[in-house]
Amino acid sequence: MKGGEFLVKESNPETVFIPEEFDEEQLMIAQTCEDFVETEIAPHFDALDEHEEGLMPSLLKKAGEMGLLGIAIPEEYGGFGQNFLTNMKANESIGAAYSFSVAFMAHTGIGTLPLLYYGNQEQKEKYLPLLATGEWLAAYCLTEPGAGSDANAGKTKAVLSEDGKHYILNGQKMWITNGGFANLLTVFAKIDNDRVLSAFLVESSTEGITMNPEENKMGIKGSSTRQIFFNDVKVPVENQLGRRGEGYRIALNILHIGRIKLGATVVGGMRRAINYSVNYALERKQFGSSLAEFGAIQHKLAEQVVRTFSTESAVYRASYDIQNEIDRLTETGKSYGEANIGAAAEFEPECALLKVYGSESLDYIVDELVQIYGGMGFSTEAPASRSYTDSRINRIFEGTNEINRLIVSDATLKRGLRHKIAFLEKATEILENKNAIQPVDRDGKEFYALHHAYVEQLKKAILLLYPLLNETFKKKLVYEEEIMINLANMSMYLYVLESTLLRVEKLENRNLKNDISVYRDILDVLLHDVMHVFRQESIDAVSAFLDGEQKKEMLDIMQKLTAYDPINAKEARRRIAGKLIDDGRYNF
Repeated sequence: MKGGEFLVKESNPETVFIPEEFDEEQLMIAQTCEDFVETEIAPHFDALDEHEEGLMPSLLKKAGEMGLLGIAIPEEYGGFGQNFLTNMKANESIGAAYSFSVAFMAHTGIGTLPLLYYGNQEQKEKYLPLLATGEWLAAYCLTEPGAGSDANAGKTKAVLSEDGKHYILNGQKMWITNGGFANLLTVFAKIDNDRVLSAFLVESSTEGITMNPEENKMGIKGSSTRQIFFNDVKVPVENQLGRRGEGYRIALNILHIGRIKLGATVVGGMRRAINYSVNYALERKQFGSSLAEFGAIQHKLAEQVVRTFSTESAVYRASYDIQNEIDRLTETGKSYGEANIGAAAEFEPECALLKVYGSESLDYIVDELVQIYGGMGFSTEAPASRSYTDSRINRIFEGTNEINRLIVSDATLKRGLRHKIAFLEKATEILENKNAIQPVDRDGKEFYALHHAYVEQLKKAILLLYPLLNETFKKKLVYEEEIMINLANMSMYLYVLESTLLRVEKLENRNLKNDISVYRDILDVLLHDVMHVFRQESIDAVSAFLDGEQKKEMLDIMQKLTAYDPINAKEARRRIAGKLIDDGRYNF
């Protein structure tokens, strides 16, 4: 499977990975991370938010002593050398740790990966063992006051010294996570008058580095976030990371990985929020009954489960595809860094859509957590408050969700135009036969066959729109952001729906669950929700660029492609909530 190819290929449940297939070693690593969060981090949640001096770096160093900072670092540099899939599972476990998870991910992700993937042997031997053990901590310095999503607009400069031994760095960086205590900074700057960025490894103890006080933030208050100033900072020439002018590419490629890692990380936050939700719903009494007995609350609990289960299904499907691509590239002779970078870049659309779906699903879940708590949810004395405020940053991290939606559509279209996937060929075939399109014939179809038929209809809806848009707007399509976002939303919900379908089908085929009916309910409710989204997004997209008979014809086709036999979603949600309530925690 290639990146974006889910739109044109039918998938088989036996070819996808589902979370139930993690082996004993992988689960043991994840459990170690969970235990660390609950025993070492959770007792300090309040103290972290109050920025108790030295607490966050001491906890990160403790994680390093346990080997948790080096899970993905090769053994030759002092790490555990675990593969991408295992690292994703570990990230999920750490994701329940609020501000600590942000500091942890900044260190192990954007702080360490540029060096791990792009560093030369000398650089890696010098710094990676320090980062793997937590002896040193890392930060990533890209954003500037005038350069956010447009990272290449940065004005930080690097000029070669007269003796040719140093680059003299001048500039300002902002929103730097771990900035207050990091020992090693990956700094992006333009050499002389270059139009593109280069990257440098800068030790924070170097003379000329100053910082503003800690930022006062809406959420993730426990993480260190500072502005950093570079005033004639001398960086040894051997600390240039990668080639001159390669910094922008380094930044983009690290962001691909960061996006899908965030998709896994938020699952940990979802699990914690759901557990808070159901526990409070069981404890709180109103009108002589627990909140969990009320249908309105059960609706909320069930939707929390559906969004968590579907996020998890999609994240590990994509992670497995990336792992397979890493293995394939490694077999062709690519280096460790090249294989990881290439695999993440190949699945650029999936990484972007999972970042969006995961972050927005967590936002929904924590919002309903506050609602279930009622007045107590608005009090900082209850855990709902921290869950709510800490979640909000995820829609901005790793590129805003607006940027990531545009990436989904743009990257998919480019793959089709370059014939990397049989996108245009499939779209042309559908267009040529559009008059034969009819709603799914439900008669006689077995449960999974029916759901696959719905998925194929939704793929047709997307594939019909891309060539029409490309023909209408050509190079100006990039300015039609609203329509591109419509298509991104359709692609995102399609991928998540298909991933959930494949997971549930595999669970039943392999007999991995005692009662498969509740998982069928999750799939049915998700399909119910996705069909509504598709109907609205397709109407908005078609109405935005077609008129007259062409508009009427296409809207009629979209109505047929998004037609389905509605289920009793109320009862399905009640059954999903019933399992959550019986278990007293998320156990799906």
